[in-house]
Amino acid sequence: MIPYGKQDINQADIDAVLGVLRSDFLTQGPKVPAFEQVVASHVGAEHALAVNSATSALHIACLALGLGQGDWLWTTPVTFVASANCGLYCGAKVDFVDIDPETYNLCPRALEVKLERAAKEKCLPKVVVVVHLCGQPCNMEAIGILAKKYGFKVIEDASHAIGGKYQGEFIGNCRYSDITVFSFHPVKIVTTAEGGMAVTNDANLADKMNLLRSHGITREPTHMTQEPDGPWYYQQVDLGFNYRMTELQAALGVSQMERLDAFVARRHQLATRYDRLLVDLPILLPWQHPDSYSGLHLYVIRLKLGSIRRSHREVFESLREQGIGVNLHYIPVHTQPYYQAMGFQAEDFPQSMAYYQEAISLPMFQGLTENQQDDVVSALRNALAGE
Repeated sequence: MIPYGKQDINQADIDAVLGVLRSDFLTQGPKVPAFEQVVASHVGAEHALAVNSATSALHIACLALGLGQGDWLWTTPVTFVASANCGLYCGAKVDFVDIDPETYNLCPRALEVKLERAAKEKCLPKVVVVVHLCGQPCNMEAIGILAKKYGFKVIEDASHAIGGKYQGEFIGNCRYSDITVFSFHPVKIVTTAEGGMAVTNDANLADKMNLLRSHGITREPTHMTQEPDGPWYYQQVDLGFNYRMTELQAALGVSQMERLDAFVARRHQLATRYDRLLVDLPILLPWQHPDSYSGLHLYVIRLKLGSIRRSHREVFESLREQGIGVNLHYIPVHTQPYYQAMGFQAEDFPQSMAYYQEAISLPMFQGLTENQQDDVVSALRNALAGE
């Protein structure tokens, strides 16, 4: 089975992890800050906070921005559930904004229309989580303008997008957002096994997230309510969590980051080759906005169902039967039972549902060979033809 995504681990990665195992620190040592510095420097952000998952990063990002009971968080329906769940973790209410039919990202025009209505109803969002689906950045300039006009905070869920660029600058510099979150899950562009990171240019937000990721405990006298009793002293000054990243994960991350640019360049080569090999098929190929350089975590096609005799499910199952580990990113969050119990209906976001009924993620990872890619294309031709 050719998977849709796969980590790329070399000997340098293994040696980096073994080095930590032989060291004095398996957690809370020097590798985590080293990894944070590497990522911050690469993307052009002032501060970086490594945590045990992108979900944890989204949670503490929301808390740092003051999201709480009675507030609203808006995001896109076409994302993993964590992009919405992070609002619920904070006691906030969640709503969605439909996608742009070309980029599959949150649509700025749909956002503007919804904001205009929310302003009249006095229920504007406190936080909007925009998701760079497949690695292609959202229209951050347009969203940033709306954020200033309507007074909401912006989190970039860039779980798919490290190494990508927007308007010629690396995603994560937070030019149009308050916080950007990355994922380092094994199927992502670089991996730390499990892991995530939040980056920001705001020192106060960084301090708050730093506190929240480690039980709300500080050893900094300036953050304490009294003089320390001695060098052993610490205080819990907030209700935090155990969201720390280990030294093992961070060492792997530092090593992986050395190949980030090469990883993304290889994904672009594969995408260009897919574009060429699939151009004559009854499918819609991914469209890339000219302002973007996608991280290309995913390569998503959409079936032209009116031009083929097979259903979406039949094509998907045929590909799986032929040994192609395709997937579907994502089932729109608002259709999940937990969210439908809140009152959401499938038809609430028609562009998202149209996408869901046609989308298939083909294998895309830097280790994919051209022979494997040829097998994917051949299997897709068979599936579409009903063979």
